Amino acid sequence: MPAASEPPQPADGPAAGPPRGRTGTAKRPTGRDVARLAGVSQATVSLVFSGSDAGHRVSEATRDRIREAARTLGYRPQAAGRQLRLGRSGMILLAVPNLLGPFFGRVLTGVHEEAGKRGLAVVVSSGWDSGTLADAAADGRFDGLIICSPDDSQLGDLPADTPAVFLDADPAGNPGRPTVELDVAGGMRAAVDHLAALGHRRIGHLRSTHSAYTFRVRQAAFEAAVADRGLEVLELGVTLNEGSQAGHTAARELLDRADRPRAVICDDDVVASGLYRAAAELGLRIPDDVSVVGMDNIPVAELLAPPLTTVDLPGEALGRTGVTALAALLRGTPATPVPPLPTRFVPRAST
Repeated sequence: MPAASEPPQPADGPAAGPPRGRTGTAKRPTGRDVARLAGVSQATVSLVFSGSDAGHRVSEATRDRIREAARTLGYRPQAAGRQLRLGRSGMILLAVPNLLGPFFGRVLTGVHEEAGKRGLAVVVSSGWDSGTLADAAADGRFDGLIICSPDDSQLGDLPADTPAVFLDADPAGNPGRPTVELDVAGGMRAAVDHLAALGHRRIGHLRSTHSAYTFRVRQAAFEAAVADRGLEVLELGVTLNEGSQAGHTAARELLDRADRPRAVICDDDVVASGLYRAAAELGLRIPDDVSVVGMDNIPVAELLAPPLTTVDLPGEALGRTGVTALAALLRGTPATPVPPLPTRFVPRAST
């Protein structure tokens, strides 16, 4: 579909840098300067920065060119006036269960990247509950909400007119709202397949006790995969908010058994790091005595000795996709289904 009508670029070409005043000093760049550099009309620039471009058929390539021109010139829209015109604050809320969780740091990185391109500021909330979210949605502080990896107890009723996007959550639990999933089931199957291919017939599983949808999916995928392959399983629950220490405690119990498994899958890499410590205390070598697989692919995974085999969950892409979906809602575009983002199995030296 063609982009909005855009006049030809002026004969003297685009501005090569920040505009200059009569005295030669740099002056504040304007929307007209951005339009000249991007080769579009000033009206198109206004549409893009007001968030009203969806109904005017402005192509994604044109939007990107305008934003790049704005960054080159150091152009900043007049936020206060724009917010008054649109009745918006220019801020969005990202709610995560645990701000210290390394995976959520990856999500936040993606959210910030995409929000910055769209002129939105991000506020992060950790340890929220349904009441807190409902209050934030009702008082107008935020244009919209991005809710990541919610526990079942945190899924309260948001006002129907609140733009909200769910990440790593149950689509059936949030009817009518955009939900972006990760293919964690495919990642878990890949982990089981990998260990089975290495000849392991008894597999340990340090599983999360959280009630979040993402961990129910991991558990169901694990159970189906080991059943399909006729594998024996030893499982222990772990409270992930207690981090590496919880993994260490559960791993000591699992690995100190006379019938200990020779391979263990952990529901995240932080728990796997606790297993490394427990194995060292018991005089067990990784992978000679026990193979270990994690999930998330946080930075520490490559720093463990030996480096950890894991499943990469693309947190940055999850965050960027969430902001894109929320921006569409803010423009009044109907929500469209988003296919699950693919995960990637990352074999390293721990198996």
